[in-house]
Amino acid sequence: MEENYKLAKWLNDEMTDEELKEFQSESDYHLYEKIKLYSSELETTNFDEEKLLSKVIASKNQAPKVIPLKQNWFLRIAAVLVIGLGLYFSYNTFSATNEIAANGLKTTFSLPDNSEVVLNSGSEISYKKWNWDSNRNLNLKGEAYFKVAKGKKFEVKTDLGTVSVLGTQFDVKARKNRFDVTCFEGRVKVNYNKQEVILTKGQTVAFENNNKILFENVSETKPSWTSSEINFNKESLSNVLDEIQRQYNISINQKEIENKQLFTGKLPTNNLDVALETISSIYHLKYSKTEKSNYTFEEIK
Repeated sequence: MEENYKLAKWLNDEMTDEELKEFQSESDYHLYEKIKLYSSELETTNFDEEKLLSKVIASKNQAPKVIPLKQNWFLRIAAVLVIGLGLYFSYNTFSATNEIAANGLKTTFSLPDNSEVVLNSGSEISYKKWNWDSNRNLNLKGEAYFKVAKGKKFEVKTDLGTVSVLGTQFDVKARKNRFDVTCFEGRVKVNYNKQEVILTKGQTVAFENNNKILFENVSETKPSWTSSEINFNKESLSNVLDEIQRQYNISINQKEIENKQLFTGKLPTNNLDVALETISSIYHLKYSKTEKSNYTFEEIK
């Protein structure tokens, strides 16, 4: 009751300077301010002045109806709360939901239809909960593994291409100019730069710089990066080092390395020394730690 009384006085500009200062220090004050702002912007309908005057004259002999000030306060409080709840509901229903996995981290979450998503390091997904069952679309930056619940069409959109499915398990990676999709269960349709490829269980496809660079079978039943490994298939050294940076949240400086050899193989995501030593050995490089979390690679001369 005390809280309602204070709120009512504030809405009616009846607080003393000391009471206003104390009220503004409360944790919910910023919420009240927002609600008051939105409520002040509500428009009222136009009224007929002549009709109103006629009603006043007709009722001049009637006893005036007195509305207690306290009742007026409560009506204003109720209106503000209704507006606030409406704004809160609209924001949570129609705004986009974002899921982020920072460098060095992975995150798992469920979509409104209980589809499961595992987001790889340095990746982000955004989607809208509103009408999800009929419009299962999301936007991906980076890499994610999906276990899609059966239902209407499910689309993963990236800057490089789109993947469409009904209910299946698949991995999508969009990094720089390279776009990889692997199907682990079911069937997926991949659209990339006006090219369309259908993948079934155990197939993978990769595109880079507008060209399809591989289309083959795989034996894995899920992405290796979900089990402390990174699997590379005909990747450039630059892409490999970029992925190591994301997985371990470090910075790697490449000193004029011109090796164009493509890398196919696996690197651990839980042992940085092994990962760096492996790359150094294959590419005949040496690396050094310049400062905390910063490394430099250069060719052995």
